[in-house]
Amino acid sequence: MSSKKVVTAAVLAAVLTWSTIMIVLGHAAAAAVLLPSLGLLVQQIVQALTAPDGQPRPSDAGPAGTDSQEGTR
Repeated sequence: MSSKKVVTAAVLAAVLTWSTIMIVLGHAAAAAVLLPSLGLLVQQIVQALTAPDGQPRPSDAGPAGTDSQEGTR
């Protein structure tokens, strides 16, 4: 496992532990406000952990300088 994957797993564990502690201590409203951010964090970490080492993800593989609205010129 690469060091990048170890760091991302550690960050995920820390954030989920922090969220659980907030809920246990009675700060469920504060934790509920953060749920969308936590969902994005989990999604990004899962993508980072499942991407092959040294390989760009398909969204990163496009040619540089292309316009997303190329047909509208």
